[in-house]
Amino acid sequence: MVLLLGACPENGCLVYEFMANGSLEDCLFRKGDDPVLPWQLRFRIAAEIATGLLFLHQTRPEPIVHRDLKPGNILLDRNYVSKISDVGLARLVPPSVADSVTQYRMTATAGTFFYIDPEYQQTGLLGIKSDIYSLGVMLLQIITSRPPIGLAHVVERAIEKGKFEEMLDPDVKDWPVEEALKFAKLSIQCAEMRKRDRPDLGKVVLPELNRLRTIAEESMGIRPFNCSASDSSSPSTSQASSSQEAISLHQVHCGSWVDSPNSQSGSSTSSLSGRRPYWLD
Repeated sequence: MVLLLGACPENGCLVYEFMANGSLEDCLFRKGDDPVLPWQLRFRIAAEIATGLLFLHQTRPEPIVHRDLKPGNILLDRNYVSKISDVGLARLVPPSVADSVTQYRMTATAGTFFYIDPEYQQTGLLGIKSDIYSLGVMLLQIITSRPPIGLAHVVERAIEKGKFEEMLDPDVKDWPVEEALKFAKLSIQCAEMRKRDRPDLGKVVLPELNRLRTIAEESMGIRPFNCSASDSSSPSTSQASSSQEAISLHQVHCGSWVDSPNSQSGSSTSSLSGRRPYWLD
């Protein structure tokens, strides 16, 4: 989660840690000479997002449903470590309906179209698997860099026709197609229309994403949690082979284990127009 540093109740503002590389949306739909995200970093970001989401869903005594997961709400620090932001639409689910198989009726839906759980949109029934749908759409965007409109259906059809490789972001030249296909199939499962058909985040989704993250790390010849502080200050000597503009692999594999909130260069403000932090109503 993006670190909350302070608040200004008088003006309805929250102060968060500075996230130097903007949003995941900015990085996926880059403009001009912005660097290409290598596939290794994309796999890592996916696992980080799922880990953060599981943290929200396992909050006790009341799980938190984010309700607005999308690339624009995933922020990246200077080392491209991803964190979930904009929890303003999140909803605390009462303890009586806290299990993953239960639902909670809302009087009005909230979120961003194309990412909203279809069942939640139609019935107002909210559960933690509502976030799984949004996660599935976002995961597909991570490997395709395509808009969310009908994306799960388009990718599924491409797989059926044996044209899946054409769906992958062409700016990344060295995709591990077999692993990317497994990533895509898991994402499509998450984006199933019916809640009951979506996989469990903790038991199915996160373990698979962590497995793919490990493959990404091994492809770079590194071991998790093995970056020293001295590495973080030395210049990178390795670049992602897929593009001259690709982010250095040094940033990819050292970011999440070296950086700390105290190392951030500043903080950003977000006006909430008087809203309470973390949830509405």
